[in-house]
Amino acid sequence: LKGYFAWSINPTTLKRNSDGPASDGELYYVTSLLFAANRWGNATGINYYQEARNILDAMWQKDGTGDVYNLFNTKHKQITFVPVGEMYSWTDPSYHLPAFLEVWAEYAQDGHAQFYRDCADTARVFLHRACSAPTGLNYDYTEFSGQSHPTRWAPAAFRYDSWRVPMNIAMDYTWFGKDRAWQQQYARRFQGFLRAKGLNTFEDQFNVDGSRPDFILPAGKVKKLRHSLGLVATAASASLMSPDKNSRDFVRALWNAQLAPYEDGYFDPYYDGLLYLFSLMHLSGNYQVIKPQVSRLPSSK
Repeated sequence: LKGYFAWSINPTTLKRNSDGPASDGELYYVTSLLFAANRWGNATGINYYQEARNILDAMWQKDGTGDVYNLFNTKHKQITFVPVGEMYSWTDPSYHLPAFLEVWAEYAQDGHAQFYRDCADTARVFLHRACSAPTGLNYDYTEFSGQSHPTRWAPAAFRYDSWRVPMNIAMDYTWFGKDRAWQQQYARRFQGFLRAKGLNTFEDQFNVDGSRPDFILPAGKVKKLRHSLGLVATAASASLMSPDKNSRDFVRALWNAQLAPYEDGYFDPYYDGLLYLFSLMHLSGNYQVIKPQVSRLPSSK
């Protein structure tokens, strides 16, 4: 697993909750490091580009030995759920970030630019399939075909990971705009479904046909459906793609939302807090591609 990161640690003991990586984590790390190299260069005492390459080079050395693989299924050119064991053979729609892969193709300079471009194009096609329901909803986990992949912890449905999908599609729309027509109609379907459920009351887990799932995946100690801030936030980010003026209602709902625990005392720092932050960054126009602003050459010292 050298070069990969454990996806979860205990913040008190700093011990790993799991040794395995989640492939989207490395996707964010590499992109952030490439942006840092573009913004600050590599002569400040931190060689950001080399840190990104350390992850990428390690990734390309994984060939299945010891049941550890590339972050991407190289046959399907799609990101894996986890690049270890059987989890290499299926995916998570919220990991499909074509915008980041376009950035890799442009700035990673590791000899795999065409592969990254192919993966970006494949991700867009995959999202068409995964989000094909009239509701715009997708399953949390899927096969590479976009069809559902049930897991041992929950039946297939639209749940917490799925909240990220509209935000990710909106990012690709604003950064690169290579699939604008489909992305606009996706935003209409997705927001139209949530509006029909009640702009200020829609719940946070669904079957992809829009019905309420029999199994509710717990969040916190209370097993219940909520009108969750994280989904309010990413639904608002979909307004970036929608030509409909009434889509601004979702932005107003986010602006008026409270960044605070729910009535039952639960608050999720990631699914609520960070998705709230990410969505505000997107909607404010402050989350953008960072192009080279200084020399990326490291110091000669």
